[in-house]
Amino acid sequence: MEKKTAGPFFADLSADHSAAATILEGDRVTLRSVTPDDYRELYDLEYGSEDRAWTDWDAPYYKDEEKQETFEEFAQGYEKMKEAKLHWEPRLLIETKEGVMLGVVTSYWEHKPSNWLESGIVLYRSDTWSRGCGTEALRLYVGYLFASLDVPRVGITTWSGNERMMRAAARIGMRIEGRMRRCRIVRGELYDSIRMGVLREEWEELHGSSER
Repeated sequence: MEKKTAGPFFADLSADHSAAATILEGDRVTLRSVTPDDYRELYDLEYGSEDRAWTDWDAPYYKDEEKQETFEEFAQGYEKMKEAKLHWEPRLLIETKEGVMLGVVTSYWEHKPSNWLESGIVLYRSDTWSRGCGTEALRLYVGYLFASLDVPRVGITTWSGNERMMRAAARIGMRIEGRMRRCRIVRGELYDSIRMGVLREEWEELHGSSER
């Protein structure tokens, strides 16, 4: 079952997302639920593609600490999210209007008791960068999060070298809320850790009301 929500997209906000798909439509991209049929292509984009440029920007300071998942572990992670039957989707697939898989948007609780929610995005195909796809995907997803959850704020965490991420966040209404100076080492250079966010009332002033 799908129902229309406030803003320029469609989304299913039912309690059990294992039984219903979420679809958010934009002008450039579509966000939708990840299905088991997507696991192999998504895994190959993350771990098997020759285009690894995204790893230089997506929290590269953790690169040496992470190990590659097996395909089975990767698929099990998605299955566990479905089994949790959350009333929002912490991960959605980003596709072009032609159905080409680009990446994912994500969200997670930084501190659930105080409703502190963070979001993120990764576009695996570097030839699609700087075309507005990431900005639109982030705007659609943050709107979906405000419509789905009773949170006062949605934020992102990045680093000062990732100027594309900071510009995309600023374009949708986020502002810099915190700067921890020179605490991230990337390719031998020190960078700042950046916190950006937008409050619900700021979002609604820019993009309209988020119905729940």
